[in-house]
Order: sequence, then structure tokens, then C-alpha cells
Amino acid sequence: MTATPPPLLDMRGIEKSFPGVHALRGVNLTLQAGEVLALLGENGAGKSTLMKILGGAHRADAGTISIAGRETLFRTPHDSRRAGIAVIYQEFNLVPGLTAAENIFLGHEKTRGRFIARRHEQRRAAELFRRLGAEIDPDVPCRRLSTAQQQLVEIAKALAFDARIIVMDEPSAALTSHEVDRLFEIIRDLRRHDIGVIYISHRLEEISQIADRVTVLRDGANVDERPIANITRQQIIELMVGRELKDEFPRRNVGIGAPRLKVSGLRRGRVVRNVSFEVRQGEILALTGLVGSGRTETVRLIFGADQREAGEVQLDGKSLAVRTPREAIACGIGLLTEDRKLQGLVLNHSVRENFGLPNLDWLAPRGFVQQRREREEFARYTTTLRIKVPHQEQRAQHLSGGNQQKVVHAKWLARNCEVLIFDEPTRGIDVGAKYEIYLLMNELAAQGKAIVMISSEMPEVLGMADRILVMHDGRVTGEITDVAHATQEQLMQLAVA
Repeated sequence: MTATPPPLLDMRGIEKSFPGVHALRGVNLTLQAGEVLALLGENGAGKSTLMKILGGAHRADAGTISIAGRETLFRTPHDSRRAGIAVIYQEFNLVPGLTAAENIFLGHEKTRGRFIARRHEQRRAAELFRRLGAEIDPDVPCRRLSTAQQQLVEIAKALAFDARIIVMDEPSAALTSHEVDRLFEIIRDLRRHDIGVIYISHRLEEISQIADRVTVLRDGANVDERPIANITRQQIIELMVGRELKDEFPRRNVGIGAPRLKVSGLRRGRVVRNVSFEVRQGEILALTGLVGSGRTETVRLIFGADQREAGEVQLDGKSLAVRTPREAIACGIGLLTEDRKLQGLVLNHSVRENFGLPNLDWLAPRGFVQQRREREEFARYTTTLRIKVPHQEQRAQHLSGGNQQKVVHAKWLARNCEVLIFDEPTRGIDVGAKYEIYLLMNELAAQGKAIVMISSEMPEVLGMADRILVMHDGRVTGEITDVAHATQEQLMQLAVA
């Protein structure tokens, strides 16, 4: 009788604590060769910490890691990589100024004498891209590649050193539906080559398409583990949040009033071309379309982050001469940017300082920050938004993605803006945190605010919007007013028009 081979990966009793936080509490995880394991949980559940331990970025306080039955210890990322493990983080680990080939072989270059064998690297990179079905020039600097292409470079890096275990953290967060389909084809090919894949995602609709098994964490501990065929989407949600969520998108009944924000003939080169729309009191207007359609570029013009070549912006019938974000904020317009790490937060500053930055006019009326008042105000929002932070001096970079997002929300809510623009408000955060943000948006609408929501997630658009504008190639290509009867297919047809 043939003995059953040991798991490709077996993590047992993993413990990890940081100052003020018990991040992992005896977590177990197994992965078989040729398996796609979905690792799920709310932001702060411990997923990223567990994967950083696997990747050698953190050391566990207790527990064991075995690769193909052999117990091992990772002191550095190099140890993990040498064991055949590749971690593709949500923020890619690429050097923008280096070429695709140079990034693939960075740290393990092929040399001849004292010189790097660049032709060999270029040929090998081209072979890897052909295997992935990617049309990428190995000599192109990574800063010139799209998000999807950069992700393929990361996967090629993993294949270049024969990784047996590949971790993908939110791999589809910034991809179009077509790019996601292509990613899934690549993952299925990896599975056929007996490579184990750990897939972390908050897009639950993807899990049933690609995963073989699901492991759910909550508050740093295992909650459940099942084959994907034996669990429903609703069960996954309830396991993640620890409570029943009857409606993924909370219902609301808000009276929609007169127009508040009115945009006419907005133009900037070819990225925004003659865009006009209005948002009414108590309304959530969704701007959707494929990545690159001009949605973010449009709201940046409204916010003064970019200069418009033509067009007019009015608030409550008054024309606004907004040239900078500072002027937009003074007029009552707030923009929650899609990239919370680069544009929404100063990561090496405390969460308290981040909260205070757009509110210094009333927190520092005489040039000195009233820190007691700042702490009291921020404490109020940590309660109402359920921000998980050990103390207010915690640096923003150490929070989970969902809690970073909530800090961004808090600082703008404190300004009491009349127009709030949410650019991808739930990207990379879990269903529980999403629900809280949806409740918040509904509450703001009930207060008479005008809400603009940019989202690439069609279920979110259909579940939250009162009205939908679809953009393509810098133009508005369609408007949907009967959202209750709209379909994803209808949105996609307008998005590719």
C-alpha cells in the first residue's frame, strides 16, 4: 500500500505577537501540491502576518513550518525563497527603473566572470513570458508596464527560481475582468505543474471559480476549513465576520433632493473629454467603467488635483474656481483617493497625525495643533468606524488595509464635506469592513450629502448606487437610472462601447 505523501506545506501552531497586538493564535494551514487554497478573513484577521512568516519577513514566536514533510526555519526572505516559496504582495516588489528581465533575476543574476549575462537573462525572461502567454518586452522598464503586466513579471520571478509554493495577495484588486480571466488561466496552468497556490482575496465571487479549498481566519485564529464545494458564499461571509449578514448591501430609503454638484463640459486632453453630470442631495452616483476609462481623472479635475482645460464645476448653484485640493476642501469637497498608501496616508506618521492633516484649520487655529482635541475627535471616529488600532500613535503603515481605509474615511468625515468622492472605497478590504463603509455612505446620503462613488466591482455598483454613469475612453457612454433592474452585462456593454 502506497503511503500518502506529506503536504507540500504544513504550518502548525503559528503564534505571533506585536506590541499591543496578538496577531496569530496557534494558526494551522496546509497546502497540497497542485492545489489552490483560498485564505480568507477580515482585515486584521492575521492573513498577511501569516504569509509574512511564510515569506521570511517575520519570525514566528512559536509553531513549526514543514515543506514536503521536512521541518524548516525561515530567518530571512532569502531562506524562504531558497525553500521554493514566492510571495507576490498586493504592492508589487519591483524596481520601476529596471527592465522586466532585470527585475525577474534581481538578486540571483546569471554571471560570466564579473559581468551579468544579460543576453541569457533576456532569453530566459522571454521564455517565461511565452509560458505565461504574455506579450511583454523583457527590455521594457517596469514603470512603463500596466498593473496586469507587472503582476506577470512577479509571477515570472517566481517561476524563474522554480517556486513550488506561490502566494498571491489580492492579485485581482486592480485588474479588469478580462485580465482576471487571464490570471485564472495562468493559475490553472500552475496547478497542472503541481505548484501550490495560496490565494488571498476579498472578492468572494472569485473564490468559487479558482479555489479547491478554503481556510478562514478570524481574530488571528482558525475558524474553519472546507472544500470549496462544501461551502456557500453566505457561509464564508458569516465565518469571516462572526455574525450573520442578511444583506451584503444595506438597504436605505433616502429622499433625493435638488442638484448639489454640477459638472459641465469637463475636459483634459484625451483622458477626460466633455464630461457632464450632476449629483443630487442624498444621492449616491456611481461612476464606473474599465480601468483607464477616465473615472479617476475626472474626479481629480473636480478636486483640483489636476488642472482642467475646459469645463465648469458648481456646488449648490455657485461656480467654483478650484485650482488646488486645498481650495476644493475649503469649498466643501472631499476626495478619498483610490490609492490609500501613496495618496491617502502619510504611512510613517501616526494615525492621529494622519487624521489631523486635512483638519489643521480648526485643530491648529493659531499655528499649534491642539493635540488633546485632536485625540478626542479621532477617538470618536475610532469608535463609530470600529478602527482597530492599539493606540493613536501607531504608525499608519502598521495597520491592516481595511483599518487604513477607515482612517482615511475618518479624516474626511471630520471635515463635514458637502460633496464626498469615494474612489474605490472598498478595494482590498473584507466584507465586514465593506458593510460598515456602505452603512457610512448611506448615513452621509441621509444627511443630504452628495456622494460620488467610483468602483470597478459591478455587484457593488448595482448594490449601492441610485444612478450609474458608465465611462469609456474619457467619455460618458451611458446612464442607468433604473438600477434595480440593471445587469452586469448591461454595464459591461456600455463600458466597452
